[in-house]
Amino acid sequence: MDHIYIETERLIINEFDEGMAQVVHENSLDDDNRWFVPDEVFETVETACETVRFPIECYNGESSPYVYPVLLRSCENIGYVQAVPIDSGELEIGYHIAKGYTGKGYATEAVATFLPVVIERLGICKIKGLCLLENVAS
Repeated sequence: MDHIYIETERLIINEFDEGMAQVVHENSLDDDNRWFVPDEVFETVETACETVRFPIECYNGESSPYVYPVLLRSCENIGYVQAVPIDSGELEIGYHIAKGYTGKGYATEAVATFLPVVIERLGICKIKGLCLLENVAS
């Protein structure tokens, strides 16, 4: 897939770099993330850096997952949006917005902007959205 750079009125969705590992680590530690996606909690900066390297490698190839940071226009990293393969071979939309930034519509804005781009670039006609029943906001 081509490199992604998307701007909205409030957000930028682009590509990870290893310098984002510290904030990825910090954003992953909130209680909501621990509850809903515990496999995406990075207890150390080193673990976050290892995790960030994988999508960076994927940006230069044609393989998934397709994971991109969500930044405020000030370039502050507040989370991520992604299209990842699931067991059925289909793709699932996913996202996380750090707890200090939730309730402001950032996730909705990121997903609404990212979906048409990823669907067109990958040449797919659908993507799944899954969430836990307890995750009312999603």
